[in-house]
Amino acid sequence: MNESSPIRTETARAYQPAQAPVRTKRRFRPGRWMLLILALLAAGALAHRWYDARTQVAGDGTHTTGKGGRGGRHGGGDMPQAVGIAQVATGDVPVILQGLGTVTPLATVTIRSQISGYLTEIGFREGQTVKRGDYLAQIDSRPYEALLAQYQGQLARDQALLQNSKLDLARFQRLSQQDSISKQNVDTQGALVKQNEGTVAADQALVDQQRLNITYTRIVSPVEGRVGLRQVDQGNYITAGSTAIVVVTQLHPISVVFTLPEDDVSRVMRRIRAGAKLAVRAYDRGDAHEIATGTLDTVDNQIDVTTGTVRLRALFENADEELFPNQFVNAKLTVDTVRDAALVPNAAILQGTPGTYVYLMDGDEKVSVRPIKVGETDGTRTVVLSGLNAGDRVVTDGTDRLRDGAPVRITSGAQAAAGPGKPAEPAAATGSTDGGQKRGRRRQQP
Repeated sequence: MNESSPIRTETARAYQPAQAPVRTKRRFRPGRWMLLILALLAAGALAHRWYDARTQVAGDGTHTTGKGGRGGRHGGGDMPQAVGIAQVATGDVPVILQGLGTVTPLATVTIRSQISGYLTEIGFREGQTVKRGDYLAQIDSRPYEALLAQYQGQLARDQALLQNSKLDLARFQRLSQQDSISKQNVDTQGALVKQNEGTVAADQALVDQQRLNITYTRIVSPVEGRVGLRQVDQGNYITAGSTAIVVVTQLHPISVVFTLPEDDVSRVMRRIRAGAKLAVRAYDRGDAHEIATGTLDTVDNQIDVTTGTVRLRALFENADEELFPNQFVNAKLTVDTVRDAALVPNAAILQGTPGTYVYLMDGDEKVSVRPIKVGETDGTRTVVLSGLNAGDRVVTDGTDRLRDGAPVRITSGAQAAAGPGKPAEPAAATGSTDGGQKRGRRRQQP
């Protein structure tokens, strides 16, 4: 068959494998992407400048709308700020000095035996309240009773010798007057009498010592208080002055030792010299719950140079035993009371360029900056020495976006909730609640 035959050509094409299509590689053109990025940046810059210009115009008050118009998401000059207010009232404020303290018993006695011996009996229950002189423990007294009997026998023998020597001395003195005996014999007999007298006195001291030791075998409480845990069991050998049996702590009354800065010492001492009974209240570690109320007893006689503080002691009856030895408390000492002072809530007091100031309501729709001078505070209210009068209304909530002369609107119920010396209800909470209700209604719409 001819190689150039059309039949062979078609057959060869039929059996020839199909070739993959050739992909055309696209060229990367960074110029287009650069132009797109530059266009986006330019649009963002223009939008930012437009937003800043609009915000500045709204803040300066040059752009105004109707009363019912929208003031913008962040609040403009046309949108009155929602505020809570309170009325300045008059009242009494106690001047309170606070310090850290520790409950300290007036008496803590570790009961130890004054003699050595075996502990034969325990006469108390752990945690029991005892009075002075109550029986606590018994030491074996038989060795001391035997010694007492021995010393009493020696005393009787020496007393007999003393009596005999006295009779001999009287006889020698009569013979000496008759010149029947030498003066030396009389003097020697007199010395023997004195010697026997000393022996008798020593024997009597030994007898008294053993009687006292027998008394020491019965251990009693030296103070009134609460008995702690037993530290030795019955049957153990007690060493005099070293073995502790139990600890008795006085709880009624009890004291609190606390510290105050040295700057407050003069004020406290002035009141003490005037004869005032200063009240002290003890609060728990969290300073939230009042435990007991007592009176100031005394002030230490020196200042601790390392801390710059002085220690004070207050007494508490502790009838319900709320105060426990070595308990940590916050002590609050009432030094004085400011009478009929103008009081403002602490939430209304601000610090800034004018110093200490408040936002004072100017009518019902505007506020003004009013510098004030403050005095004592009780934690929630502060005494205003100058700048405000009783009956003035001050802003207590929503002050973060206010300025002098800014328009405001009083939230519903804020004036009534404030009351004398109480902060108004937060306006932001009311606004967020309304907004939440509106959003909730939108979600319910189909």
